[in-house]
Amino acid sequence: MRKSTRFFPVFLILSSLISFAHIQDTVAQTQKSFLWKVRSNAGTVYLLGSIHLLKKDVYPLPKKIETAFDQSDVLVVEANIHNIGQVDLQKFLASALYPPDQTLEKHVSAETYDLVKKASERLGLPLELMARQKPWFLALMVSSMELLRSGFDPRYGIDSYFLSKATGKRILELENLYYQINLLSGFSDHDQELFLSYTLKDLSALNREADQLLRAWASGDTKSVESILTRTRAEDERISSIYERLIYERNGRMASRIGDFLKSKETSFVVVGAGHLVGKRGIVELLRDKGYLIEQL
Repeated sequence: MRKSTRFFPVFLILSSLISFAHIQDTVAQTQKSFLWKVRSNAGTVYLLGSIHLLKKDVYPLPKKIETAFDQSDVLVVEANIHNIGQVDLQKFLASALYPPDQTLEKHVSAETYDLVKKASERLGLPLELMARQKPWFLALMVSSMELLRSGFDPRYGIDSYFLSKATGKRILELENLYYQINLLSGFSDHDQELFLSYTLKDLSALNREADQLLRAWASGDTKSVESILTRTRAEDERISSIYERLIYERNGRMASRIGDFLKSKETSFVVVGAGHLVGKRGIVELLRDKGYLIEQL
């Protein structure tokens, strides 16, 4: 694997970890953002990129985003993270952790396990704790920990922010927490190790990658975001099938659900991972192909 590959960290940043830091100070209100207005003959959907970890000082958000939310009757998220307490803990632990008689070292190569050891030292986490985790969950955990070290916090995430503001609005999900857990835990040992290896190799570059994406985000530059997202896929074909399941298959299902919302006379505010919005097979273009009127705001 080439040192420059960065598939899994980029996927995480795009779907969860892009910061809006100081957008209002640097971007004029007339400039495009990652917010789209989608219209049908019946209804309207506002489509906003999803960011799960942010810094406290990113608020307030740009007025155009707040206005779109205020004008909406329904909030739609990928998964309602405020329902995390309803997840069956035993089922989750069974999908995220190895049983007591197994460890990560038995399921990954020596090269990957050496990367785990380095990450343990970098993050100050006990290797024994990390070795109990399955690769998909460990990849998520170390990425989140790296960003937490730089001040990103899920308490200030976009999903959490709008869920907290949704008093009086119906809240719907495009997917749910169980679906997302089952998707990631359902990959083979080989594919989970690819996740983990890509994450660990670029862990130290994660915050720099976020800054690059922030600049593209702030200017509404969808082409640059797409280029960053697909860079690793072009470099290593082994991740193509993983990418298909994580991005494209979900794009089709979520676009279909959004189409259902557009049949309603209600206005929906849909928060979805920014990585799902860009490219010819992204949700925006899938909706455009169905004949809906779409404007990037």
